[in-house]
Amino acid sequence: MRLLHTMLRVADLDRAINFYTQVMGMKLLRQSENQQYRYTLAFVGYQDETEGAVIELTYNWDTNQYDLGNAFGHIAIETEDLYNTCDKIREAGGTITREPGPVKGGTTEIAFVKDPDGYLLELINKKQAGKGLEG
Repeated sequence: MRLLHTMLRVADLDRAINFYTQVMGMKLLRQSENQQYRYTLAFVGYQDETEGAVIELTYNWDTNQYDLGNAFGHIAIETEDLYNTCDKIREAGGTITREPGPVKGGTTEIAFVKDPDGYLLELINKKQAGKGLEG
């Protein structure tokens, strides 16, 4: 078994695709519409779906707002250079909600970015990704 994708419901598909491709540097891998049930799916990621997990953006045509609730936390993304990545995200119009620095109670350096629908993306330096709080 392997992790395939994480699905996020989005209020504006074009805005979401633009954020994930232009701000976060992902590729639009595929997109499909279902006329009968009035929704569109767009899959974005850093690599092909056969090689790694991706994000499914689900746009329900008759819904323009969602309550995110308080159970979902974030999607973690590995980056080569946390500080440079945050600078590029800011330059592209993205919102950094937690500046780069050590995680509370550890040394792993992280930052957080908010997407246009309010979902959080955690950025983690590659050299520390998967090592827990100690980094």
